Order: sequence, then structure tokens, then C-alpha cells
Amino acid sequence: MTELGATALADTAEAATSFIDLEKYAIDRRDTPQYKQLIEHCREQMIRQGACVLKGFVKEEIVQEMVVEATKMAPTAFHNTVTGNAYLIEIDESWPQDDPRRMTDTTSLGAIAYDQMPETSLVRRLYEWDGLMDFLADALGKEKIFRYADPMGALNVAVMKDGDYLRWHFDQTDFVTTILLQSSQKGGAYEFVPMIRSGENPNYDHVKRVLKGSNEGVVTLEIEPGSLVLFEGRNSLHRVTRIEGEQLRLIALLGYDTKPGTLSSDYLRKMRYGRSEPVTSN
Repeated sequence: MTELGATALADTAEAATSFIDLEKYAIDRRDTPQYKQLIEHCREQMIRQGACVLKGFVKEEIVQEMVVEATKMAPTAFHNTVTGNAYLIEIDESWPQDDPRRMTDTTSLGAIAYDQMPETSLVRRLYEWDGLMDFLADALGKEKIFRYADPMGALNVAVMKDGDYLRWHFDQTDFVTTILLQSSQKGGAYEFVPMIRSGENPNYDHVKRVLKGSNEGVVTLEIEPGSLVLFEGRNSLHRVTRIEGEQLRLIALLGYDTKPGTLSSDYLRKMRYGRSEPVTSN
């Protein structure tokens, strides 16, 4: 472990600030013009395309340590293959035969749950730092956000190996926060169609064309290891293209909500982690 990594074990707040490139991202100086400019940039990007990428947010040497930790935990990830539609809901037989809600595809990936991560792990220390949560609330234009209360789903590391794929889908949450730790050798591109639908217009025809293979409106989000990504996926169709090669694609998913006490259902826990109850110790 490097000197920075050793420091990480001493104090969560001190360690977490040492993880971030604070010269580039002044999240520890909330009363400064630099912070205000950063927040304005994030909000503008979210309004324009429903996504914001902050490249180099986590320092390279810290990302490397996070990769070492995640790689050691990767064999414990629950790997699952699930077939379903892009709306993450059950199919209603009364829907028309050409309805995009009837179209299915298969997702295959692994997940390391929050309760599998040692309290000393770097990604967990960053997630549990209040300073990051406060910054994200500002960047998203929220008065306050809260970490998930779920002992398994609050923080995950998605592990994608050769052949894995995350199908086109809409999220059921207002926003998702991720940090890419390691890219795959090939594939693993994050593709999305910004704001393809709205509460007033489901835009089924366009959704159906994309699900059938059209590139109409598809954008590739340029993400590098260490990038912090804010993404609103409720109305933006998105996927991760098929992984190729021996190198794992590792990405941390940080769970927050605009209300406290968010928990996953037993069904969702079993699907993602292969169990409904958390482990009793790390």
C-alpha cells in the first residue's frame, strides 16, 4: 500500500480529501469561485444531456489501489444472468405485440455488495465521506441527499468479465453516481440516448428503433478510470456494450437518494447478490 493508502486508514474525512484531485475539483472549498464554477458546470451538463463526467476526479494512484482491492474481492462477486425488458418491469400480455415493453434482452454481470467490503477499503471510505455527499447534492441541484440505508445495496462494485453485457434499460431512480475504476480491454462502452422519453411522452417508436439496433440519438459517454459520473437514467435509455478480453471492467456504484432510509427489496437483493440477508461481518 502506498503512503496515501496508509493515510486512508487513519481518518475518513482526511483520507477522502486526499483521494481527490482538489486542484482540479475544489470540493473542499465551497465558498470559493472555483467551487461555484464547478457546480455551474455540473448542473449545465445535467440539464443539457442528463449526464456529467468529471475526468480525473479520483487521483490515479488511488484508483490503482482501488483496483487492487476490487480485484481481490472480485471472486466473491455474485454473477447473474437476467433476461428482461428495458423498463425493468413484468410484461403485460395485453400490450400490443410490437410494443417495446415486450422486447427483451439479457444482462450478465457480477456485483460486490456493500457488506462484502472491509471498512478499510478505499472506495468505501470515499463513499462514507460526508463531503462527497454534500458536493453531489450541490452538483445535482438537490437541497440534501442521503446515502442508501441498505446494507447490501448502498455501495456496489460491478464486475464485468469477458462476454458480460448490460442491456438497454431505463433506471428506476432519479440519479446514479459512479466511479470507473478499470476499463475492459475492448467493449464496455457506456452508450445512452439523452432524454429519449418524458413523463408526458413515452416515445415508444424511438425506443423501439434503438432496441432493434438503430443508432439514432445514441451517444457514447467518454469515461476514463478515475472519472466521477453523474447520470439521470430514468428518461435516458442506456447500456454497457459487451465486454471483450481478460481484463475486468470494474465500476463503483454509489447509492444516494433524496430521502433517507432507502432499502432494496428482497427480490432485488436476490437478483443482484444472490441472497436477501446481509453477511454478519466483513
